[in-house]
Amino acid sequence: MKTKHELPICPVATTVQLIGSKWKLLIMRNLLARPWRFNELQKSLEGISQKVLTDSLRSMEADGIITRTVFPEVPPRVEYALSELGESMRPIIASMEQWGKEYNKTHAC
Repeated sequence: MKTKHELPICPVATTVQLIGSKWKLLIMRNLLARPWRFNELQKSLEGISQKVLTDSLRSMEADGIITRTVFPEVPPRVEYALSELGESMRPIIASMEQWGKEYNKTHAC
């Protein structure tokens, strides 16, 4: 996790820094439904590269937004899920979804 000294003073800027990338928000959207494996996430996020997905997941895990569980199987199975902190974003993402729906109704061509 980032220290207080590494985060912006503005709370909106802090939120944007932690989850503001296109891919992080879409990863969180998926993880709101259930835990996902890496390949499932990559297939569901059209256009994301393996490197960007890996970097995003590592960053989100380091910031405490997601958890990574490695199951002791052969071959190893790894699942990503929202942490309690990540789950706290549920109402915010739901609001973003609702806003997008309303925008599409009134502004889409």
